Amino acid sequence: MASAQEGDHDAFDQLALHITDRLYAVAYRILRNGPSAEDATQQALVSIWRQLPKLRDPDRFEAWAYRLLVNASYAEHRRSRREAPSGSLTDGTTDDPYLSVHDRDQLERGFARLSTEQRAVLVLQHYLNLSHDEMAEVLGIPVGTVRSRLHGARGAMRAALEADARPAPSGWQA
Repeated sequence: MASAQEGDHDAFDQLALHITDRLYAVAYRILRNGPSAEDATQQALVSIWRQLPKLRDPDRFEAWAYRLLVNASYAEHRRSRREAPSGSLTDGTTDDPYLSVHDRDQLERGFARLSTEQRAVLVLQHYLNLSHDEMAEVLGIPVGTVRSRLHGARGAMRAALEADARPAPSGWQA
């Protein structure tokens, strides 16, 4: 880490190799679009390289890197303005034998209806298993705001799932 902070390209390459797949996985779950996730990941890596010399606490590198990634994902979303889902909440390889294809599809449709900020807090909590304090650090917001966003995201997800479960009005065809 110290060598990378001092500008050693090889040391940074090793650092980037270690974290790039995880950064991409988080960006993909937030943005739901492969090319946008790649762009956000690249932008985050550029920011990491540029700002690494200023990192005061190397032990917090991973949380700091996720913060830069979330910011890059938000910026990419603003640039692309694509809310249409093209990705997956899960990576297609679930270890949960009880989660049926129907259930996964239902979750995907509900997740697609959430805003980028709502998806971000859910991904940080359920994919990265971050605590509220860690999420606040990554997002650069107070813990109370994290709790509020989680509450809103869960409510929006619940509403989306309930709306999806309602039968179509009579006479309407899909």
